[in-house]
Amino acid sequence: MAVRNIHTVFDRGKKRWVNKQQNNPRPLSSHLTKETAVGEGRRIAKRNKVEHIIHYQAGPIQRRNSYGNDPFPPKN
Repeated sequence: MAVRNIHTVFDRGKKRWVNKQQNNPRPLSSHLTKETAVGEGRRIAKRNKVEHIIHYQAGPIQRRNSYGNDPFPPKN
Protein backbone atom coordinates (compact mmCIF):
# COMPACT_ATOMS: atom_id res chain seq x y z
CA MET A 1 0.00 0.00 0.00
CA ALA A 2 1.35 3.39 -0.97
CA VAL A 3 1.61 6.17 1.57
CA ARG A 4 -0.94 8.86 0.80
CA ASN A 5 -0.17 12.02 2.76
CA ILE A 6 -2.90 14.49 3.72
CA HIS A 7 -2.72 18.06 2.40
CA THR A 8 -4.70 20.95 3.89
CA VAL A 9 -5.12 23.49 1.08
CA PHE A 10 -7.34 26.42 0.12
CA ASP A 11 -9.78 25.73 -2.74
CA ARG A 12 -10.03 29.05 -4.58
CA GLY A 13 -13.08 28.00 -6.60
CA LYS A 14 -15.18 27.06 -3.58
CA LYS A 15 -13.50 29.58 -1.25
CA ARG A 16 -13.09 26.88 1.40
CA TRP A 17 -10.26 24.99 3.10
CA VAL A 18 -10.13 21.32 2.14
CA ASN A 19 -8.20 18.21 3.12
CA LYS A 20 -7.03 16.13 0.21
CA GLN A 21 -5.26 12.83 0.03
CA GLN A 22 -2.11 12.87 -2.10
CA ASN A 23 -2.77 11.90 -5.76
CA ASN A 24 -6.55 12.07 -5.25
CA PRO A 25 -8.39 15.09 -6.72
CA ARG A 26 -11.49 14.64 -4.52
CA PRO A 27 -11.41 16.34 -1.11
CA LEU A 28 -11.85 14.24 2.03
CA SER A 29 -13.39 17.17 3.92
CA SER A 30 -14.31 20.83 3.36
CA HIS A 31 -14.26 23.64 5.97
CA LEU A 32 -14.98 27.36 6.26
CA THR A 33 -11.91 28.06 8.42
CA LYS A 34 -8.32 26.94 8.24
CA GLU A 35 -8.34 25.98 11.92
CA THR A 36 -11.12 23.44 11.53
CA ALA A 37 -9.55 22.06 8.35
CA VAL A 38 -6.17 21.63 10.09
CA GLY A 39 -7.82 19.86 13.03
CA GLU A 40 -9.63 17.42 10.77
CA GLY A 41 -6.52 16.90 8.62
CA ARG A 42 -4.52 16.09 11.75
CA ARG A 43 -7.15 13.54 12.83
CA ILE A 44 -7.11 11.85 9.40
CA ALA A 45 -3.29 11.81 9.25
CA LYS A 46 -3.01 10.30 12.75
CA ARG A 47 -5.57 7.63 11.93
CA ASN A 48 -3.71 6.69 8.72
CA LYS A 49 -0.21 7.18 10.23
CA VAL A 50 0.92 9.49 7.42
CA GLU A 51 2.30 13.02 7.04
CA HIS A 52 0.02 16.07 7.32
CA ILE A 53 1.12 18.92 5.05
CA ILE A 54 -0.44 22.32 5.74
CA HIS A 55 -0.32 25.00 3.03
CA TYR A 56 -0.65 28.77 3.11
CA GLN A 57 -3.69 30.18 1.30
CA ALA A 58 -1.41 31.21 -1.60
CA GLY A 59 -0.16 27.63 -1.97
CA PRO A 60 3.37 27.15 -0.52
CA ILE A 61 3.89 24.70 2.33
CA GLN A 62 3.54 26.30 5.77
CA ARG A 63 4.47 23.26 7.88
CA ARG A 64 4.58 19.47 7.99
CA ASN A 65 3.68 17.07 10.77
CA SER A 66 4.40 13.37 10.62
CA TYR A 67 2.30 10.81 12.46
CA GLY A 68 3.97 7.55 11.50
CA ASN A 69 6.93 5.69 10.04
CA ASP A 70 9.52 8.09 11.46
CA PRO A 71 12.78 6.37 12.39
CA PHE A 72 14.15 7.58 15.70
CA PRO A 73 16.97 8.24 15.79
CA PRO A 74 17.01 9.26 12.12
CA LYS A 75 19.16 7.24 9.74
CA ASN A 76 22.31 9.06 8.61
